[in-house]
Amino acid sequence: MAKLEVYLPVGKEKLRCGYTTGTCAAAAAAGAARLLLTGETLPAVRVETPAGITVEAELLDHAAGRDWAACAVRKDGGDDPDVTDGALICARVERRDTPGVTIDGGVGVGRVTRPGLDQPVGQAAINSTPRRMIERMVKQVMAGADYGGGLAVTISVPEGEKLAQRTFNPRLGIEGGISILGTSGIVRPMSEAALIDSLYLEQDMAKAAGVTDLLMTPGNYGDAFARQTLGLDLTHRCTCSNYVGHAIDHAAALGFSSLLLVGHLGKLIKVAAGSMNTHSAVADGRRETLTAHAALAGGSPELLRALFRSPTTDAGVELLKDAGLLEPVMASIGAALEEQLRHRAGPELEIQAVFFSNQYGLLAKTSGADRLLALHRG
Repeated sequence: MAKLEVYLPVGKEKLRCGYTTGTCAAAAAAGAARLLLTGETLPAVRVETPAGITVEAELLDHAAGRDWAACAVRKDGGDDPDVTDGALICARVERRDTPGVTIDGGVGVGRVTRPGLDQPVGQAAINSTPRRMIERMVKQVMAGADYGGGLAVTISVPEGEKLAQRTFNPRLGIEGGISILGTSGIVRPMSEAALIDSLYLEQDMAKAAGVTDLLMTPGNYGDAFARQTLGLDLTHRCTCSNYVGHAIDHAAALGFSSLLLVGHLGKLIKVAAGSMNTHSAVADGRRETLTAHAALAGGSPELLRALFRSPTTDAGVELLKDAGLLEPVMASIGAALEEQLRHRAGPELEIQAVFFSNQYGLLAKTSGADRLLALHRG
């Protein structure tokens, strides 16, 4: 597999970039078109990506018949933790009577079933930039071969349906496979922006579905507690991961009426201290915040020292319970959390929160959370 030798500094390391499924699809389509129209089997194709970086993609699995040809490119995700890394992205190109280039998805490429995504409902989940790249590359081959007819391009991913279960696609209403993505054509390793964009997309989908009151969790723990303990409907639930501030900003910009955040104490105690990115590499302060609120509630010096040494918030909760201070400390954290959330959300978005412990269950709710909980149980 051809590797892209482009590196970016990420923290203290230099990590290798890769190329997107969209770049793979464009390269495979160009190789298949060249084989069909000229009979030439190319070992590789050069793709000029929208990022201005040229990718040389190795072509694999050449095959041809009378009016069709196909080949594939193996996805190179670079040093990014990408579930599609190493997957074959295949293109089949067929002659058609009508001039121009049509593009569709085959096996392993998802199909859009809900509004609000890059492509309309019913279309293959091949986003706009990859579609433009595929069309441009195929038309270049057509011009070079002096071919004035039409070509139909079908992109497929043999492992796509299995891989899609490890992506956001099932939650977004993209069924049957992965999406063919990439706005720059290049995979930038450890891309925080790409993750935030995927979180935004969930909110966009909810808005397009007519949702006015948003339910949000950081992830699996919040989902499980919201569904199993609180009895909430998770149909249009959105995820914020560690990016609580970004998620609140986007929800406010989209004009949602309210936002209910359900999360573990270990996450939301950071937000109560003003940290809107809760990733451990960015912020912690859990023990400091827990100790400070225990001090405000009258905790003894011995308790405060023990809390400061607690390895987890669950361990701190146990200490507070034994000291008879769990309720006032959680109420104090809840008040601080509500203040931080309201400040971030602004006056137009009503925002409330619920937080819990895996061991001890529900710990506290902000002042108006019950009203929003009732909405999401409906």
